[in-house]
Amino acid sequence: MFGLLAEIAPVLGLGASIGAAIAAIGAGIGIGKIGAAAMESIARQPEAAGDIRSNMIVIAALVEGVALFAVIVCALCLFL
Repeated sequence: MFGLLAEIAPVLGLGASIGAAIAAIGAGIGIGKIGAAAMESIARQPEAAGDIRSNMIVIAALVEGVALFAVIVCALCLFL
């Protein structure tokens, strides 16, 4: 049992690293799209800028939270 785990340990580390990287890249792309859509919405309707900005911040925080959760899960997979 432990011999098999010792043999695949480097692969587990690589998988966890790739998973964390994908989560970080996905969060960056998501927050970029949120920001672009918010700026376009504010440009089209400037009087709603406050509402759009607050909704953008909430959604960006949720995306960032999911990405942080994914990175933590990858770290747990690496050390367990």
